[in-house]
Parts: sequence; structure tokens; C-alpha cells
Amino acid sequence: MPDSPRVPPGSGVDPVDSLVQHATDNQVRRITLNRPEALNAITPDQRERIIQLLAEASADPGVRAVVLTGTGRGFCSGADLRGTASGADRVPGDVARTIRLGAQRLIASVLDCEKPVIAAVNGTAAGLGAHLAFACDLVLAAESARFIEVFVRRGLVPDGGGAYLLPRLIGLQRTKELMFFGDALTASDAERMGLVNRVVPDGELDKTARAWAERLATGPTRALALTKQLVNASLDSDRTTAFAAEAAAQEINMTTQDAREGVTSFVERRSPEYRGR
Repeated sequence: MPDSPRVPPGSGVDPVDSLVQHATDNQVRRITLNRPEALNAITPDQRERIIQLLAEASADPGVRAVVLTGTGRGFCSGADLRGTASGADRVPGDVARTIRLGAQRLIASVLDCEKPVIAAVNGTAAGLGAHLAFACDLVLAAESARFIEVFVRRGLVPDGGGAYLLPRLIGLQRTKELMFFGDALTASDAERMGLVNRVVPDGELDKTARAWAERLATGPTRALALTKQLVNASLDSDRTTAFAAEAAAQEINMTTQDAREGVTSFVERRSPEYRGR
């Protein structure tokens, strides 16, 4: 699954493409953060490109799964805070607006992507970077990966949806422990707590992520999208609302070619061949 090469200045190609590499192969869109010297801290331009690429993946029938990963020792060390104003010139509302239009949009783009998104966490995932991983549908972590709720170390309140995501994944007390102390969490501890689906040796991360993504890419794409929507909304819904959404999703899905193929293949006692339509 080849990635976009680094683009020299003056080449006529948007240089952000060298910082957010992307390629599609076997119906899998691979998005790679490529600022290893900064542990893949995300700049505003990178953030906007990731949001764009995920939106394109949702709309493209040729993309049926997404892998999000990084290069070097970091998956993502959070938002790039260099150049952030000290606060002297801020107008009330500026910070909230920045978070709403920035970190929160990024996390929402993962949660709302209509294709399954796998995080292949190759190294440190801190702050917004940790939340970017936790927002993904499935999380694979290399043994060397670390997860850090780093905000308290900087005197900051968690953002990027952390206080929404983590209690739903691991409960209130565990979330408070991570956010109050800001200690690094090993990959194995993250797996034990339920933040990671599987930990693999560093050298097997890419292979495992590809295998999982390609398996998803051969599945019933619309059924997976509807399933993702149902599960993500479930903890914010009462039973009546959740049951109504489930029935509506089933109604919609039964109009797809893949649903018909699934039923037909069962009756005919053969393996289904899903087309993502």
C-alpha cells in the first residue's frame, strides 16, 4: 500500500500531502501522519487534510475501510501548540471557538466516517493524539505504544472529545485516574482497560492493520456503516429511541445489494461476495 512521497517546495503540489500521506489499495484508504521529528503533532493544515480525507472516504464507493497511523516513534503527540497565543490578545469565546472548529471537528470526522476506521498506533499517542486513536472503531497498538492524557501536565482541561469518549470506553473512575495524573499508559495496560482491541509486536503492526482493514473492505459496507452509527449513538439513547433507530437501520439496509447477497448466499449455502453497495 504505497504512500505519497514527500513533496519538495515549489513542485506545484500541496506540501501538506507530504505531512499527511494517503493512498488507497485493495479498497483500503491509508492515512499516515508524517512529521516524525515532532512525534506527529498535528498542525491546523494537517487536521483539515485528515478531515477532508475521511469525508472523501465516506463518499467514495472505492474506499471501504480506513487505516490511520503515523511514522517514526509517535502515532500523534497531540495538537502542535507552537505559535499558540499566550492569551493576552484573546477575546472571550476565541478558545471555545478554536476547540469547536478544530479538535472537536477532527474527532467528529472519525466518529462520523461512514467506513470503518482502524487506528494502528505505532508509538506515543498523547492528548488529542490519544483521543484520535480512541475515536477510531478499532484500535491496534504496537507493544511500544504509549497513551498519555497529557493535558493535566500542561495545566489544561482535556479537549478533543476526551471527556466524552473515555467514560464510555472505561468508566468514570478509570477516566479520572488517567486525566487527573497524566501518567503514561502502556499498550498492554490500555488493552486490559478496554481502550485497545489488540497489542501486537512492533514489526507486526502494519501487517495486522492491513489484514483487518482488507477483511473489513470485503464486508457489507453499508451494513457496517449503519452498525457503526447505531453503536456510537447507543450510549446517548434511551431504549425506545435505540430500538427505533435499529429498526430504521434494518429497513434501510435491506434495500442494499449486499443485504440481498447475504440472504441469497445463506439460502444457497455459499460464501457471500459483498460489493459495498
